[in-house]
Amino acid sequence: MEAGEIDTISLKRPLSEDDNAKGDENKRQRFSEEPLKGRENPDPITVEAELEPPGKPALKGSKNETIPTEESTKQGEEELEGSDEGEPESFADMMKHGLTELDVGITKFVSSHKGFSGILKERYSDFVVHEIGKDGHVVHLDDFSVPVVDEDPPEDIFAVLSAEEKQQLEDLQLFKNKEGSVAIEVIEDTKEKRTVIHQAVKSLFPGLETKTEERDGKKYIVAYHAAGKKALANPRKHSWPKSRGSYCHFVLYKENKDTMDAINVLSKFLRVKPNIFSYMGTKDKRAITVQEIAVLRITAQRLAHLNKCLMNFKLGNFSYKNHPLKLGELQGNHFTVVLRNITGTEDQVRQAMLSLREIGFINYYGMQRFGTTAVPTYQVGRAILQNNWNEVMDLILKPRPGAEKGYLVKCREEWAKTKDPAAALRKLPVKRCVEGQLLRGLSKYGLKNIISAFGIIPRNNRLMYIHSYQSYVWNNMVSKRIEEYGLRAVPGDLVLKGGTAVYIEEANVDDYTIHDVVMPLPGFDVIYPKHKIGDAYGEILAVDNLDINNMKHKIRDYSLSGAYRKIIIRPQNVSWEMVAYDDPKIPLFNTDLDKLEGKPPAVIATEGKYKALKIEFSLPPSTYATMAIREVLKMDTSIKNQTQLNTVWLR
Repeated sequence: MEAGEIDTISLKRPLSEDDNAKGDENKRQRFSEEPLKGRENPDPITVEAELEPPGKPALKGSKNETIPTEESTKQGEEELEGSDEGEPESFADMMKHGLTELDVGITKFVSSHKGFSGILKERYSDFVVHEIGKDGHVVHLDDFSVPVVDEDPPEDIFAVLSAEEKQQLEDLQLFKNKEGSVAIEVIEDTKEKRTVIHQAVKSLFPGLETKTEERDGKKYIVAYHAAGKKALANPRKHSWPKSRGSYCHFVLYKENKDTMDAINVLSKFLRVKPNIFSYMGTKDKRAITVQEIAVLRITAQRLAHLNKCLMNFKLGNFSYKNHPLKLGELQGNHFTVVLRNITGTEDQVRQAMLSLREIGFINYYGMQRFGTTAVPTYQVGRAILQNNWNEVMDLILKPRPGAEKGYLVKCREEWAKTKDPAAALRKLPVKRCVEGQLLRGLSKYGLKNIISAFGIIPRNNRLMYIHSYQSYVWNNMVSKRIEEYGLRAVPGDLVLKGGTAVYIEEANVDDYTIHDVVMPLPGFDVIYPKHKIGDAYGEILAVDNLDINNMKHKIRDYSLSGAYRKIIIRPQNVSWEMVAYDDPKIPLFNTDLDKLEGKPPAVIATEGKYKALKIEFSLPPSTYATMAIREVLKMDTSIKNQTQLNTVWLR
């Protein structure tokens, strides 16, 4: 792919120092790698999303030019609305107010090798994620062909449209037509001819609706945009062949979009509700990702036509099946990562990668779990659990130092000055953010009913706060566990047997290794270790005025049942390669799309100005690749730390 200017994050190794309540038997039955399976909504207050580097160039349309969509145009308008004020501080200065790993309990390493520096995500193509399906196969985009089904509209219906009409319709579909509609004269006016034109427009240009009009005694088919003007339709009620599976499964290749954003764009162009799509897991925004999606009663033909007009997506590998996909069904994700401009010797790299393969890394919750602003998400979660709703409101809405969009700064200032939710809301051009949703709730329910106002925020986003607090506690407890007992299983540790947590006893301690040990996320339905760390759980909660023996909240949604999580993860399918390069803009490996487009393989030099480390590994669900990379480089992965060390932010 072509090179583009992108932000670089230098992962330079920091110059720091080396490094009792027992539940009933039914509490042993809780096991989940993640308290909330799959993030169905993007983190609404993570500033990473607001400060997104542009990454790779956008995917191109059929005319070899970047084609704007309604979604991209809207996002661009929102960004412009928020960028009306120049920032007096540099980005690095603003990020001084953000979090470091130390703030969220990430303090230990398991390996003994010497760390080295490297640059992560210098290009978006340097970080690629492939989903691993429930059958263990790695999902790839390698086929654009559409299954031939007799009942689908024949391709020759598209011949009824002239080249000029197709161009007009394409301009209309891409919001380039100022008229808002295109009228096609029906030369031979028969019902059959009109039907064919209707079919051709809707099949070839998803997102357009049609109607028949009579003008000056002539019949016209008028095409127009339906999205946003009517309620989104259910899956089309036309007859669906019984011989064909009800769900079209396809592979989604995306750049710089999270999964829900991608589905919202697809649903808008297809004129359907987003809930007819299903998937096994959400994928991060800041990467190229490849995953399987299923959609109810939408043909592969219609989906394939979207490839001609959507930016940052490609759809392929179509098939029809009788079942949707279920959240959590995946076995994990396979990562291909390039760390550029590394300083480590071949021997240092070999030691680091052998350790990653043989020992693994601490299964910390990564920095993206906690937000990047001066108000971490776990602090809001703690206030919810404390039932301190004034504090919840204050943490979300009060002015905060650091990097934020101009309109959010104005909104916070208005709130601090007037405590008038309606006035503060008027400062927000984008009302979908958490701040906007809370202000809308406060306008509706009043300042004396913060609980109901907070309830307007989507459930998964509300639960994100308390899960962030659980993650904060878990990270701190795991660091304490490793400091106290090292990398060996000890009596009093917990392991899972058939999903049930049991204690390691003196008699069987030799049957287990550190890779078997789990630790609980705090909750009312888990048991805690029988050694010092069990007491430490109670102590860290007590500091926050929470009772380890009473984790049920008076509002059921905020009651923490808890879960168990392995403390060490050993990646699978680990491989690595040292490569040399001179030009930072050239890709060092080909993506699925590069291969489909017939681009020649990346040329790997034996000598060059810079060295890069290309690594591949597979991880189970709900684990953080950044924590594996942290173990290799021995560095702090927080944005705050990287910007203070040696980060070049190309704004």
